[in-house]
Amino acid sequence: MNRPIRQYKYLDLVMVAFVTVLICSNLVGPAKAAQLDLPLIGAVTFGAGVLFFPISYIFGDILTEVYGYAYSRRVIWAGFAGLAFASIMAYVIVALPPAPGWPNQAVYETAFGSTWRIALASLIAFSCGEFVNSFVLAKMKILTAGKHLWSRTIGSTIFGEAVDSALFYPLAFWNSGIMPNELVPALMLSQFLAKTGVEVAFTPITYLIVNKLKKAENEDWYDRQTNFNPFKLDPRD
Repeated sequence: MNRPIRQYKYLDLVMVAFVTVLICSNLVGPAKAAQLDLPLIGAVTFGAGVLFFPISYIFGDILTEVYGYAYSRRVIWAGFAGLAFASIMAYVIVALPPAPGWPNQAVYETAFGSTWRIALASLIAFSCGEFVNSFVLAKMKILTAGKHLWSRTIGSTIFGEAVDSALFYPLAFWNSGIMPNELVPALMLSQFLAKTGVEVAFTPITYLIVNKLKKAENEDWYDRQTNFNPFKLDPRD
């Protein structure tokens, strides 16, 4: 397919927002365990990043729905590069010898000292989950003839988050000594449900942004002849 290249008004801003949310959710959120008392459920403990990481999937939905899979693919790789760079920088800075008398090394290591295994698991899970999310949404858009946006955003997130959770938690924690193996499946399920719940809750906002972007960009792309190879970067494919 030789898709014509267009200059979009807001594509670069959406990409920056996607990468920013992704890096913040992976570097800021996981360091804190939070607890909320919910009606009928009681106390629920979760990693704080679960509140923000699903927003990257929302941006992925917006990108694919408006601009198509090829542009979303480029943004996903930009996010992968940004996350990889941030992880490497965090590792290097934590490893630097602290100045004599500086009292915060232990705190810094707790906040930013993810092991190589967790960082690698995050990169693998993110890239696979995001590509599945984008692929499913693009195909569902054709199947639904562009109707019922909610079914695509929620449906694609279910598949994407399922892949993400199924990869990240075993790769990061199975036989790691950080937590018992028997807790890993329960953590996978709880995080999957929580992340999908955030997507459902944000559906009205997704509708609002998608509709405004389609009108502003004069674009509503259907991936009928798109090459879905995730390793291509040319948006004309």
